[in-house]
Amino acid sequence: MNTYITSGVCARKIEFLVEEGIVKKIQFQSGCSGNLQGVSRLAEGMKVEEVISKLKGIKCGDKNTSCPDQLAKALEELKGKE
Repeated sequence: MNTYITSGVCARKIEFLVEEGIVKKIQFQSGCSGNLQGVSRLAEGMKVEEVISKLKGIKCGDKNTSCPDQLAKALEELKGKE
């Protein structure tokens, strides 16, 4: 599992697993439980690039980011390490 420490959102961190370019598992620590479970289930099984394109730039209220946007950033960071 990869770990990403979030910034500017309620969730404290995101743990996720990617295998062969496919998101296999996502777990958010803290945050809006129901919404984040929904985001996780929808994104699991998708290609990393597709998740990034769908979630990048989403804002939460007056914040410049959101938990879905933070997931996109985590996946982008992982792609940069490959």
